[in-house]
Amino acid sequence: MIGRRKKIGVVGGGNVGASCALDCAQRELGDVVMLDIVPDMPQGKCLDMFQSAPIGRFDAKLTGANDPASLEGCDVVVVTSGMPRKPGMSRDDLLTKNAEIIGSVSENIKKHCPDAIVIMVANPLDVMCWHLHKKTGLKKQRVIGMAGVLDSSRMAAFVAMELDVSIKDINAMVLGGHGDTMVPLSRFTTVSGIPITELIAKDRIEAINQRTRQGGAEIVALLKQGSAYYAPGSAAALMAESIVKDQKRVLPCCALLEGEYGIKDNWVGVPCKLGQNGIEKIIELKLTDAEATELKKSSEAVRGTIDALKKLL
Repeated sequence: MIGRRKKIGVVGGGNVGASCALDCAQRELGDVVMLDIVPDMPQGKCLDMFQSAPIGRFDAKLTGANDPASLEGCDVVVVTSGMPRKPGMSRDDLLTKNAEIIGSVSENIKKHCPDAIVIMVANPLDVMCWHLHKKTGLKKQRVIGMAGVLDSSRMAAFVAMELDVSIKDINAMVLGGHGDTMVPLSRFTTVSGIPITELIAKDRIEAINQRTRQGGAEIVALLKQGSAYYAPGSAAALMAESIVKDQKRVLPCCALLEGEYGIKDNWVGVPCKLGQNGIEKIIELKLTDAEATELKKSSEAVRGTIDALKKLL
């Protein structure tokens, strides 16, 4: 007997959600439902995307919905809903409003698809992972933050620009919180296996690291309205693919640490093996003292924002 097709839920039909939904469909991860509170909008976007299927030759249904019950039976849910960043706003400025939105989303997941694996995209991302985990009661392996894949992709893009080499040969690694304290790891960033420390001058590496930390803000400033969506949507789709297809890819993701890297009870970006059970293993890299100090500093920045949200709830 042929098993049922997988079902991917995307909560939020804005630019990030729509980008992610289309990418999931094009990867043929399963049938996609995109949920949003705006009447008719997700239906219109999904109809438009499905009409591109005969051109792109991908076989996946796309359904727009306003009823949270449409999440019933989802294997993976990507949460993109929330207020986007505007020029001059930090990710932490979004804290109160997005906590309210994610609280509602959490209740819907708990009610309609309690067995799903959840990929968090909404900002401030690390804190929203904590919030959704508490609200849903899901196992820690089933709540995963998207940030590291996106930040590493941005770093890889900047390395490609610097060296004028194929993006296909670059693997980057960025750990820590999804914000100004993220930790780009040049020792673990390679071009065909060659660390960039052997290819790029130290001052240029630091410039790349800083541009990576400011990657989202740079796009916000250029767009004037709204924030990045192509890369965040694709990053979440890549993670969903590893889960749905049980690929067991090692990707940097926001996860609940309980002693790994010397960090306890906090949500931090680290390398994770993603498979059909969600986070199947956290990979502990041997960091230098300086790198470990940076990671702990980033962790404490996340903890501070979580503590701030606790006081507001």
